[in-house]
Amino acid sequence: METGEIVEIFAESGFQIDPMALDLMKTSSPQLIQDVLKSIDSSVMVVGVEHIIHRVRKTSPEIEVPPEKIKTITQKPDVNHSKPNGNKPNGNPVTILKDITNQSTCIGEYTEFVHYFRDRFSSLGDMLRKRISARPIESIKKRNMDTREPLSIIGMVLDIRTSANGHKLIEVEDITGTIPVLVHKEKDKELFELSKRIILDEVIGVTGTLSSDGSLMFANKIIFPDIPNTQGNTLNRKKPEGKAVFISDIHVGSKTFLEDSWLRFVKWLGDDINYLVIAGDVVDGIGVFPNQDKELAISDIYEQYEKAAEYLNAVPEHIKIIVSPGNHDAVRQAEPQPRFPERITKLFRNDITFVGNPAMVDIGVKVLIYHGRSMDDIIASVPGFSYGDPSKPMSEMLKLRHLSPIYGGRVSIAPELKDHFVIDTIPDILHCGHVHTVGVSHYKEVLTINSGTWQSQTEFQKKMNLQPMPAKATVVNLASMEYSIEDFN
Repeated sequence: METGEIVEIFAESGFQIDPMALDLMKTSSPQLIQDVLKSIDSSVMVVGVEHIIHRVRKTSPEIEVPPEKIKTITQKPDVNHSKPNGNKPNGNPVTILKDITNQSTCIGEYTEFVHYFRDRFSSLGDMLRKRISARPIESIKKRNMDTREPLSIIGMVLDIRTSANGHKLIEVEDITGTIPVLVHKEKDKELFELSKRIILDEVIGVTGTLSSDGSLMFANKIIFPDIPNTQGNTLNRKKPEGKAVFISDIHVGSKTFLEDSWLRFVKWLGDDINYLVIAGDVVDGIGVFPNQDKELAISDIYEQYEKAAEYLNAVPEHIKIIVSPGNHDAVRQAEPQPRFPERITKLFRNDITFVGNPAMVDIGVKVLIYHGRSMDDIIASVPGFSYGDPSKPMSEMLKLRHLSPIYGGRVSIAPELKDHFVIDTIPDILHCGHVHTVGVSHYKEVLTINSGTWQSQTEFQKKMNLQPMPAKATVVNLASMEYSIEDFN
């Protein structure tokens, strides 16, 4: 088959295919391609050789798989096949399920913003439609119905304001139009309190009735995309093995980096630990905040990474390390961020798995890694949220099924054709950092982890009255999902 045909077939099924896998499929039959598509998990975005080789060998032994391709599979950065060290447990391979790296399409044109928001609305709207039967906003404005008839709409939050009488007015829009939704402060006090937590640009469902002229909707119920109460994530899956340690915000290069605590941590890492997952800000960076240069012990960005590599390369070899960037790291500041460039990754040992931000990996359980910069906007927008309890904004991300819902706040977001912040695949673990505080909790069946920092309070944090919780690591038994927080102060 022609390569264009193969690419089109995979695209129609919702997958991209990398060049090596495409080359391998050139001599495949249409039936084999369909068999391959049926065998791939729906959470996979880019089909690689590792996803198809076993099917190809089983159904078409006549297709030769060149040795150099097999070699590439074992060295591929999203699969860690490092050998066990003595009797140390090897655990599960590291498989990248989602990552923006090498998939960015953004060049900053106006049409890309339109595609970005339409993709968000479409993805989250589909989740809501499984829960309510919604009408287009344009259709309800035509008023071809009894205004007392209950109806539902799905829309993106365009504006939030308070009326002169203290009621909440939420303007929502879909691709057909906009309509204000009134939440009465006395009629349903529970609903009114819920409306205070609504933030700009999230996608919600609203059930209610229309005003007599059809220009206003009175809300009786607000529905969020949310995750199911029961996921069944572990059904028909091999029981995961080993333990994973979750950390973030190491900030190598800062004068406040806690080297002694870090060395105690590395010494503590033992035979029972299989994975080390790092959610961004490996180094302190350059020029991230005002007068940062006065707080740096290492003022060259590449020297910072050389030192960071020295620290991570000292981690026991049997531990599989996964690294995602943050806003202090040397990648583009606009999120989603790709993984570190080769100039940086080559400084580290070659079995480390580098991913973008956000990214989802499978280590026996699905781990969604996001540095967490959007928490600045969420905490500022929702009453009762604070940096002292990061589990609340993380739970909000899961409820909204979106990692960074507010556009145009503190987080710079690149308008990709696909909104990579939508949580379409439900993780077993959501791992964030950024806020420098520790918080571990459950939202329904998802374990949420914010893993703190390895940096004591900076002068900038003192001015902002931010109290870090440094030198802590969260350890999770992947088989039981039980966790503990270890302190290395």
